[in-house]
Amino acid sequence: MAAGLEVACVPVLSDNYVWLIHDAASGETVVIDPGEAAPVLATADARGWRISAIWNTHWHPDHTGGNAAVREATGAPITGPAAEAGKIPTLDKKVAEGDRVRIGAHEAIVLETPGHTAGHIVFHFADDALLFSGDTLFAMGCGRLFEGTAEQMFANMRRFTGMADATIVYGAHEYTLGNGRYALTAEPDNAALRQRMVEVERLRAAGEPTLPTNMGLERATNPFLRAQNSEEFAERRAAKDAFRG
Repeated sequence: MAAGLEVACVPVLSDNYVWLIHDAASGETVVIDPGEAAPVLATADARGWRISAIWNTHWHPDHTGGNAAVREATGAPITGPAAEAGKIPTLDKKVAEGDRVRIGAHEAIVLETPGHTAGHIVFHFADDALLFSGDTLFAMGCGRLFEGTAEQMFANMRRFTGMADATIVYGAHEYTLGNGRYALTAEPDNAALRQRMVEVERLRAAGEPTLPTNMGLERATNPFLRAQNSEEFAERRAAKDAFRG
């Protein structure tokens, strides 16, 4: 629970997380990146939540595949990146850098974070200290550069480092164990990272999610957030792409 917003995790597909944001005061519920519909609808129904909106961070099917079915079941409009409207045929509302979206009295600002895809966006609830980061920022990792550049993604990392340590980060994939194993090769002397991996391994052994994380923890242990310049970031991204640990 954060300032009246409750967030629920819905595992879908092989390693995706869909996030449900619920505002008790208004009764509204937002779905972030529904890769498939059935588990999302079942979770909302079990909690007695009425889905009122769908927000997409980018066009990839594992984030949008459930759009149409969730909208058909609930009537919820779909909001997503204007720059990728041509790749999200279900989109009802297009948003870009600086636009505001709301759930009840809570407002999120849209930040454009190109890199993973050309038009990727994230949703930052500054007053509630929540960030829905899609495939841009993960626990101890960041998104692959499918449509953008290392310079663009490094700029995203710089934006994130300006957020408060207490900001809770809701990434879209359970990649933490692999990310952490690579991070240990990038920063083998990072004591905070070694300590974190003990907890990550415990959680995964128990079948528990490692997300959400928070910005303070990422600042201490995420090698991409900790890169000092775009060159170091690019080297680390290339190394992670080749990493098989």
